[in-house]
Amino acid sequence: MLARPEQLLLALIGEAAIGYPAWLLAAIGHPVIWIGAAIAALERRWNAGSALRQRLLGVALLALVAGGVGAIGWLIEASASTGIAVGVVIVLATTGLAQRSLDDHVRAVARPLLRGDVGAARVAVAMIVGRDTAALDESGIAVAATESLAESFCDGVVAPAFWFLVAGLPGLLVCKVVNTADSMIGHRDERYLHFGWAAARTDDLVNFIPARISGVLVCLAGMGGWATMLRDARHHASPNGGWPEAAMAGVLGRRLGGPVSYDGEPAHRAWLGDGPAPDAADLMRALWVYRRACVLLWAITGGLAWLL
Repeated sequence: MLARPEQLLLALIGEAAIGYPAWLLAAIGHPVIWIGAAIAALERRWNAGSALRQRLLGVALLALVAGGVGAIGWLIEASASTGIAVGVVIVLATTGLAQRSLDDHVRAVARPLLRGDVGAARVAVAMIVGRDTAALDESGIAVAATESLAESFCDGVVAPAFWFLVAGLPGLLVCKVVNTADSMIGHRDERYLHFGWAAARTDDLVNFIPARISGVLVCLAGMGGWATMLRDARHHASPNGGWPEAAMAGVLGRRLGGPVSYDGEPAHRAWLGDGPAPDAADLMRALWVYRRACVLLWAITGGLAWLL
């Protein structure tokens, strides 16, 4: 039977090469979509009452969905005693990784931006960020896409890979539940402040080590950025998001962060890095750094497979 690092290496390469087929997405959706539907259904039923009740039911939601999905992953992995069954585990692991889809989504922003089509780039960037995009100019779009690329490298690639190595398919699937729950209900607004508390705090814990690994990989891939990462990562509102974002800012020699707005409400954020804001060409540079960082992750995983 293949060792866990070998399984992960095959999953990483397979997902990057093939991704999640569009026909399959159209036919049955995606496991993350199924997880999101379960979270949304429970949130509609349970997110009410006192602050204490909301917090307790938010904990219950996360435990129920993560526990259920993790148990399914455990049952699948426990039955993987043949080559075909191990292949099923690897294929399922690819659905928790987002190397190719992240590259596709950011390229969809970069291509029109390079042509000077700011309107099309705004539409594309609105698909991957939560901030208001209607008034973004070229640099604003490039900032948004670069930050999303760097942070999603952790959330969508390094974190699920890390937890697959630690706990196999159940670990990867639980990581995806936590990440999805945080993106859906882990907000500090009136509706989710208490109900999403468990999702937000658990996401911070799950991504703590992967975020720092992500920052290191970005710096290695970009051959620099160390000083900026170490200086500015702590200024980010998230205990984790600043590591890959500050590393990317340092590698590019550009400034990320700064004020944005969400649903018309201004949000003041710290600046990360030095220099001018990135433009379309810098966004393409960021994509190449990201791709090299993914290859480095493959190399490290292959090294673990060889050693173990």
